Amino acid sequence: MINVLLFAELQESLGRDKLSIEAAGISIKELKEKHLQAYELPNLDQAMIAVNEEYADETTVLEDGDVVAFIPPVSGG
Repeated sequence: MINVLLFAELQESLGRDKLSIEAAGISIKELKEKHLQAYELPNLDQAMIAVNEEYADETTVLEDGDVVAFIPPVSGG
C-alpha cells in the first residue's frame, strides 16, 4: 500500500488530500496512468513529484509503504 498526497488544485478537485492505493512495484508513470487517470486531476502531468520527501521522476518504482506527493505548479502575484 502506498499513500498519495495531493496539494492545491489537485486536492480541491479530488475533495481530499490523500489516497491509499495498492501500487507497490509499479512506476510513478504507471501510477498516474492506471490509478489516477480516473480522477481527472487538473495539471497532474505538470506537478512536481516527491517520493518519501525526495524529488522523483516518473521512472521511480514504488515500494510498499512509500509516500508519493504531487505538487502542482504555483502561480500568484
